[in-house]
Amino acid sequence: MSGTHLTRRTLLTAATAVALGATTAARAAAADGPEVPAIWGEFSRSPFTHPQIPYVGRAGCRGGASRLPRPRHFADATEYGAVPDGTTDSAPAINRALAAAGRAGGGTVTLPPGTFRIDDLIRIGDSGVVLRGAGSGRTTLYATRNLTELIGVYGSRYGGDKSSWSWAGGLIWLAPRARWDSLVTAIRSRAWPFEGWTGNKRDEWTALTAVEPATRGAWTVTVADPEGLHPGRLVLLRLADDPAHTLLQHMAGGGPGPASYFWDDKTKLLSYVPYEWPVRITRVRGRRITLERPLPLDVRPEWNPQLTTHVPELTGSGVEGLTLRAVLTPQSPHLLDKGYNGVVLQCAYDCWLDDVTVTDVDNGFGLVAASACTLRRTRVAGRGSHHPYFCREGSHDHLIEDFTIEQRTVPAPPGTQLHGINVEGLSSHNVWSRGRMEMGTFDSHRGLPFANVRTDITVNNDGRHGGDASAGPLFGARFTHWNVRVTNGRAGLMKIDGLAPCSATVGLNTVTEFDQTDVPDFTGDLHSRLELYGTTDAVRPRNLYEAQRELTR
Repeated sequence: MSGTHLTRRTLLTAATAVALGATTAARAAAADGPEVPAIWGEFSRSPFTHPQIPYVGRAGCRGGASRLPRPRHFADATEYGAVPDGTTDSAPAINRALAAAGRAGGGTVTLPPGTFRIDDLIRIGDSGVVLRGAGSGRTTLYATRNLTELIGVYGSRYGGDKSSWSWAGGLIWLAPRARWDSLVTAIRSRAWPFEGWTGNKRDEWTALTAVEPATRGAWTVTVADPEGLHPGRLVLLRLADDPAHTLLQHMAGGGPGPASYFWDDKTKLLSYVPYEWPVRITRVRGRRITLERPLPLDVRPEWNPQLTTHVPELTGSGVEGLTLRAVLTPQSPHLLDKGYNGVVLQCAYDCWLDDVTVTDVDNGFGLVAASACTLRRTRVAGRGSHHPYFCREGSHDHLIEDFTIEQRTVPAPPGTQLHGINVEGLSSHNVWSRGRMEMGTFDSHRGLPFANVRTDITVNNDGRHGGDASAGPLFGARFTHWNVRVTNGRAGLMKIDGLAPCSATVGLNTVTEFDQTDVPDFTGDLHSRLELYGTTDAVRPRNLYEAQRELTR
């Protein structure tokens, strides 16, 4: 819904209805008396420009649609030779079926109940292709080899002896065919690539038009030349930083603290800019272009704002109803993962995972330079993971809901690391909703992620964040933690009013600092908010994402 369609009176009426409706429905269940915080009323009056709470009501596939697409049935993988006996290598047959569906213009490849051994990774490289099992409790892919064996050693573009399989790639890998091929070619030639929307060297793009100044929260922008722009087209909004790093300051909320921060030696962070935000065009009226989502940042002339092309995206594809189980191996030492990784979406837009479990993996579910995807009913289980979830390389507007990180089944080996739900690398406007974390933490992994939401989550907060010092601040502006229940009472990365600039911590039980403890990256007043602290499941609305959707429906 365009912001121009919402009057202040409409928003206030809706906000009251949402909050009171949630209060009435959940009053009996709340451990503390239900309360509507002042900040919710403020947000309801200016949902697209609030200083602490980001607008995420359009996060997820197709703007957060509750019903995911259902492409037509194409074939059952057993028709191509897959055998659910647990011993026959079925990867070639499954990949043949998926490739054939792609050549046919899309469709669903089904897997019946049983266990399918795979000695290679599974690739979805064509839009409109879905791999669907009979349910995560009935269909299993048993993976016997890791990505180092299948593709090769993958070093870090920032040097050192780290393995990039510690944060990249999956044994089920959804990425556009040409982009995946170029990545693998670069890895095998040891030319460690950038992983995003503009190619291995960030040079595969063409300017479409300049964009006139606009403010964060606007749904419509004015361009210099609308030729080639049309409804449904996916474009990149590209913002370059200036020598004073005012773009990075803006991502951090602006003001004296970000202005006095020393940015020039944050070499890893500086490699992430220009900022690239994929978005679909919904309407073209002369030079006025309406977007699928409101602007995540201001658009200022000093940042040379442009709409540009990008590598072809993967869209309308998904994985449903299966478990990926890796052969049981010990977890590797920190940053030396071999690549027994779960499911990754890369350069994907409007794609999804539903009812998918990964077991005994190095890293669980990954979002790498992807946008507007939904992960629903996902679960990480087994011997323990490095990153159960990772969201990096400029990934935006995702919805991860009804997710579970189970307690590990074996003790963590010495020298390993557990993060949790990770976000980094200028990633923004992502939502984690209705989660149960039996281990891990809210891993803000440096690289100035901003405007991300964690809401309605129960967490045993025993993980640690990571991130190189050269990646810069842990938090940008407008992080929001809303209705979070910390079962072990640890404050780290949960209570963020003293860490994250222009942030909101609302509806958090009492916690104390122990184990990993951080100090703010920015000096002075952080302009952050803390409301309903010391309460358990009392804040109303209970779920910030769902309330935003109701408010702006």
